[in-house]
Amino acid sequence: MNILNIEHVSKIFGDKTIFDDISLGVHQGDKIGILGVNGTGKSTLLKVIAGLELPDEGEVIFGRGIRTAFLPQNPEFPEGAKVLSYVTEGKQDADGGEPVSEAKTILTKLGIFDFEESVSHLSGGQKKRVALARTLVDPAEVLILDEPTNHIDNDMALWLEDYLNRFKGVLIMVTHDRYFLDRVTNKIVEIDQGKLYTYDSNYSGFLALKAQREEMELATERKRQSVLRTELEWVKRGPQGRGTKQRARLSRYEQLKDMEGPKEAQNVAMDSVGTRLGKKTIELHQICKAYGEKRLIEDFTYIILRDDRLGIIGPNGCGKSTLMKIITGRLEPDAGEVVTGDTVKIGYFAQENEDMDGDIRVIDYIRNVADYIETSSGKISASQMLERFLFTPSMQYTPLSKLSGGEKRRLYLLKVLMDAPNVLILDEPTNDLDIATLRVLEDYLDSFQGIVIAVSHDRYFLDRIAERIFAFEDGGRLTQYEGGYSDYLRARSPEEPKKTKEKTEKKSWKPKNTKLKFSYHEQREYDTIDEDIEKLEEKISEVEQLMEENSSQYTKLADLTAQKEELEQQLNEKMERWVYLNDLAERIEAQNS
Repeated sequence: MNILNIEHVSKIFGDKTIFDDISLGVHQGDKIGILGVNGTGKSTLLKVIAGLELPDEGEVIFGRGIRTAFLPQNPEFPEGAKVLSYVTEGKQDADGGEPVSEAKTILTKLGIFDFEESVSHLSGGQKKRVALARTLVDPAEVLILDEPTNHIDNDMALWLEDYLNRFKGVLIMVTHDRYFLDRVTNKIVEIDQGKLYTYDSNYSGFLALKAQREEMELATERKRQSVLRTELEWVKRGPQGRGTKQRARLSRYEQLKDMEGPKEAQNVAMDSVGTRLGKKTIELHQICKAYGEKRLIEDFTYIILRDDRLGIIGPNGCGKSTLMKIITGRLEPDAGEVVTGDTVKIGYFAQENEDMDGDIRVIDYIRNVADYIETSSGKISASQMLERFLFTPSMQYTPLSKLSGGEKRRLYLLKVLMDAPNVLILDEPTNDLDIATLRVLEDYLDSFQGIVIAVSHDRYFLDRIAERIFAFEDGGRLTQYEGGYSDYLRARSPEEPKKTKEKTEKKSWKPKNTKLKFSYHEQREYDTIDEDIEKLEEKISEVEQLMEENSSQYTKLADLTAQKEELEQQLNEKMERWVYLNDLAERIEAQNS
């Protein structure tokens, strides 16, 4: 059953095309994850579906009686709103009253316990969770969620996964939590350069299907280029060597020439940057920190090693960001000391961006750190680094206030890296960073010559980059676990039967690396196929000449027409073989070079 249709929607902001004639059908039971590089229009698409923004062209059509509920990326609240009354406002339970019990249950699951608290007194993360609760109470037939996994801890994420898996309606969401996408979605929609690509799968399946799509596009482009080269040679031969040029063939050449090849997907590129780190790094000795009666950190001692990859986890408000600020020197501990080596240069990617709403231009924001930076591939200018981070030359002169939230986050990350740190402290780096940027950041951290300390609720990210976990536990104690987040979970639940991977100690089998080569018959065909094609073209030209001479003799003309069609069929088959053989010849040559 069709719930809604997006039909031929286009949207332009200034000189930037966000959507270019996109269409999408959404059916009952669809749970859709929307992916794309920050700034490609993910949040805009959600707003268009929710009716908060109008497309420049096209329309969004809902089935009769379909209700929607929308969670914005940055929710706004009425002045003086209280938590519970805001969540239940306009909602009804089965008896027609306010669903107070359901609201309290959901708020509690999301870590909100003071139901009469003024929303204005809450932190940014708490406000987002209150807005999420309002969206989930008495849910509509279509849930539209923009970053529902930001500002929720791992237990909350598991609860939300279960809730959305049990939800019977349609889900359309933007999230960068890849485990969450894997476990909740059954369809992925990717936005890339104004176009939509739909994959009937969760995140893992999407990765495989996208690779197949890109391989097919490249194969099609190789074929187009091969045919184009043949047609170009044909055109260059000229009328003297060719006889009468065939209009259809010239038309095909022009069409091939004007076709666009597959555009390279937008992607962030990073090069390894950093400065030398000496033997002495950062030492934490008996660190304690409390606010009032709440003990956040109690007697924590650890000497950070030169190649440490640390993940810091714990519930919201437990003190993770406080620990990061103590390590960076932004906050003094109540007791204990932090000893920092002389060569330590910290890059701190804070949970909240610094003030990025002014009129300063993007290029100047980065140049304030450095005009040039040394990378593994040589010296690179601020402008070139910005291009690698998908800030085009025209965007580089845009004021910061005009950037989207995700673009600001990406720019802030670049600023941190431009300072060439040897200790990277990442406080919730997955908030508002798109998956493409996260994957490149993860690859970058693999080759980063220094220390990485990451606070994150993103289980996938921690599994990918962390080699040791510190978990905040009761009373401000930090407990050390070896491995990534999944290893931490297994260590915490020894009583549960471990799902051990079957380790069949088979010899690793590798296919024989057989070199590509022509068969005997393919080689003979390759040597003569250009001549065969030319002979067929000459025969077609001769038949066309005879058709002109016998245009009034209908019987003869019918025979000649049939003969021409047969020759053209043979020519098409030869052309297909020419493309195959030339593509094979190119791969053989590349293999031998």
